[in-house]
Amino acid sequence: MLKLLSVPILVLLATFSYQSNAAVEDDKPFLEKKVVLQISDPNPFKQTLVLNVASNILKHYGQDKVDVEIVAFGPGLRLLFKDNANTNRIAGLSGSGVRFAACKNTIRGMGKKLGHPPELNANATPVSAGVVRILDLVDQGYVLVKP
Repeated sequence: MLKLLSVPILVLLATFSYQSNAAVEDDKPFLEKKVVLQISDPNPFKQTLVLNVASNILKHYGQDKVDVEIVAFGPGLRLLFKDNANTNRIAGLSGSGVRFAACKNTIRGMGKKLGHPPELNANATPVSAGVVRILDLVDQGYVLVKP
């Protein structure tokens, strides 16, 4: 019985994954590049660097020809804290189509240490696991860059 139920669930997940990727391609019919940027470092220099890389990719290709997602996990989640010094840059990049994913596993772990879940930037979208999000995007043809 369990095997019978797992097949429709897998088909549903595969369909959802495909539809998510298809939606990006429908919104950007001239898409040339798909890039996922990893930030897992608490260093402010690395956080600025990952934002610079996203900005440079947009400038080079143009926002209609590139799809960029920044995935933050581990200590790198600090980039997506509500009070991070890069809040305005994140808002600007988000307005240019860059997506920001925040690892729920890290949010939960940091919440235990802080005594409450960290407040995240309004542009951050929680995902089940940062590494899993990266792997899923790579499977969809995204190139992983870890500045």
